[in-house]
Amino acid sequence: MEKIYFTIEEMIDSIKKISVQLVDSKFDPEVIISINRGGCTPGIYLSHYLDKPHEVINIELRDSNIEPDLISIKEKIKQFNSVLIIDDINDSGKTIGVIRDLSKHLSTNIHFAVLINKSESKSKVEYYGKMVNNKLHDNWYVFPWENWWNIDEK
Repeated sequence: MEKIYFTIEEMIDSIKKISVQLVDSKFDPEVIISINRGGCTPGIYLSHYLDKPHEVINIELRDSNIEPDLISIKEKIKQFNSVLIIDDINDSGKTIGVIRDLSKHLSTNIHFAVLINKSESKSKVEYYGKMVNNKLHDNWYVFPWENWWNIDEK
């Protein structure tokens, strides 16, 4: 599995693409909610770019043995009429699927955005910066906030 280093410039380009997609779709979220940790940096950039408030939810399914606090996530989401939830990557789709299932009975209008969207993911997102197909290239994406201390390693 090859490591691909996603740059700050690629992140900014992805945020601009997501912004254009939002305008084109006429979806105007009340708030940007980042999925901690991968969605935090792009979420903050996007909230500044769109001049929207920013919130964070904690849901780690891949690297954590701690069950996510689904009640607090649901309570945070239902405070708003419209929400854009952002993460760094839509890989298997498990995280987005859990949030979608959790909020299916809420009146909140929820859309999802990611910097990198894997075409074979089980959960679909409305907005993304880059589409990849892991069936063709099975890559591991390393984001700038995950590797800033080893920047000379590249």
